[in-house]
Amino acid sequence: MMQGIFHLLLLRKGRIMIELKNLTKQFGDFKAVDCLNLTVETGEFFGLLGPNGAGKTTIISMISTVLLPSSGEVYIDGHKLDRKASEQKRKLCVITQEYSMRQDMTMDEVMQYQGKLYFLPRKVIREKSDELLEFAGLKEYRKRTVRHLSGGMKRKLMICRALLVEPEILLLDEPTAGMDALSRRQMWNLLRQVNNRNMTIVLTTHYMEEAQVLCDRVALINRGRLQKLNSPSELINEQGPFAVDESSEDGISTHYFHNKEEAIRYLEYSDKQASFRATNLEDVFVECAGRELG
Repeated sequence: MMQGIFHLLLLRKGRIMIELKNLTKQFGDFKAVDCLNLTVETGEFFGLLGPNGAGKTTIISMISTVLLPSSGEVYIDGHKLDRKASEQKRKLCVITQEYSMRQDMTMDEVMQYQGKLYFLPRKVIREKSDELLEFAGLKEYRKRTVRHLSGGMKRKLMICRALLVEPEILLLDEPTAGMDALSRRQMWNLLRQVNNRNMTIVLTTHYMEEAQVLCDRVALINRGRLQKLNSPSELINEQGPFAVDESSEDGISTHYFHNKEEAIRYLEYSDKQASFRATNLEDVFVECAGRELG
């Protein structure tokens, strides 16, 4: 399935797709992004994490050229990106938190309109729409108007619309915001299938489980600066892969251990109500936010 649409992507391996060099964005006296340096490799699923106001959406907006940097550069596939670089801009597509589709259009009409914007032949639009809607599990709902779709179905349709024009990069700003647990898991499966075809994806999310499940690497951002960068598993190992939660009148305190036996020993001798579990990416985020990001 989808071999035609993803065929070229399978050939684009082993190079840097996105590079941010000293990227800075200032709004008056406020510096939203502060001299940020990052690279995202071709086919990588990359996460931007951070508290509200950390600069994540501003970074996405500069990569997509919605905002221009105050200083620094964005490179796509080795070429400097600006609003005039149409060849580079065609390689990426951004999916925002807002539903940017007319409510009175059917799924078919949304796909047709997108294809016409990119001057695709009618036959190509029809064939690709069939493939993509089936791929996303939406084909049986294709005659339903946008206003009658669930939130999860709208998000899936936005991804199908983006994939219709065969971008190399997907920029996803909170793609599962407001979804129920089932819809969120369905979206994860869809995004993983897309990424498995070597599509480069940059994701912002407040769901730490989402980043841990999907992302190859994550960057922890605060006040526009990079604080940590690594794979979720490496960040968890650095924190300590075993955790003991202790409850008291003051709340819950968590202790982290690199050795399972040490964690169990601590648990056995604790005089408080305590429980043992595996450390997760949310623990890393909370600890980092409390110590370094605050």
